Amino acid sequence: MSKEIPVVQGMSLGNLRGANTRFDKAEGNRGAMASSDGFYLDYFGLDRRPFTLLPDPGFMYWSPLHKRGYSVLQFGILSCAPITVLTGEIGAGKTTLVQQLLSEMEQEITVGLISNAQEGRGELLQWVLHALGLRIEKDASYVQLFRALQDFLVSEYAAGRRVVLIFDEAQNLTVEGLEEIRMLTNINANTDELIQLVLVGQPELRDMVLDPKMRQLTQRVAASFHLERMDEASVEAYIRHRMKTAGGSGGEFTEEACKLIFQQTRGVPRLVNQFCDFALLYAWTNEADKVDEDVVSQVIDDGVFFGGNSLERELTA
Repeated sequence: MSKEIPVVQGMSLGNLRGANTRFDKAEGNRGAMASSDGFYLDYFGLDRRPFTLLPDPGFMYWSPLHKRGYSVLQFGILSCAPITVLTGEIGAGKTTLVQQLLSEMEQEITVGLISNAQEGRGELLQWVLHALGLRIEKDASYVQLFRALQDFLVSEYAAGRRVVLIFDEAQNLTVEGLEEIRMLTNINANTDELIQLVLVGQPELRDMVLDPKMRQLTQRVAASFHLERMDEASVEAYIRHRMKTAGGSGGEFTEEACKLIFQQTRGVPRLVNQFCDFALLYAWTNEADKVDEDVVSQVIDDGVFFGGNSLERELTA
């Protein structure tokens, strides 16, 4: 069953130094900022921006790591695992995998997606009910909320449907919050699970789940995977894949440029996107046919790749 997730696209530009900006290529200088077509798209023959920062399953690049991570998510759902855990660094592609999973969910599965849930006793339960589209009575007690969820799960089970709750950014939950949602898996019917949990988050989530105090939660995790950063070969393949998907040839970035981009981003997909977006912009303003070492060096020297600062702090931490 296909589920559309609305997104809002935006763009921000750094201050270009020493670049021969050519906004006159767009129809009318004053209107050039009104559309992304006024930048490098027409120059490289692209039909859309290949390196936006928003998760987009349409650009999904199946690196070996992402293939394994997605297989674990599918296994968790299909095997009725009580709890499935997917972790990875910021920008590693976790949310994109979740959106891909949502787009392929069968009609027999009812899904609730919860992002950045606030917590406190009863608040998490309200987030759960809201994600499942259930009406919440004003001033309802915790017992009433729990009963409403339990009745819904039983009715879905009777109708031949399973319920899956996906918690994105789950590292923001406290230990008490994780324990509260763990207790939801105690609702069952004989040997069948009425509800499955998918916890998605940053590396801290893995540490929280493995904490000795969370032993009961850990024992219910039947599938887990950690998304590492892409290696150098995967970064080059990733860049070429996204360029082709956007209507390009895939050869717009030289091999040497891809190596430098890997060094600057250390294989974090979101940072690769940010850097490549600037690299294409610089190539366009320089009237360069390709993104080569000189273009990449100019992006580095101008300091517009702000995302790289997080990696510098990482090295000094």
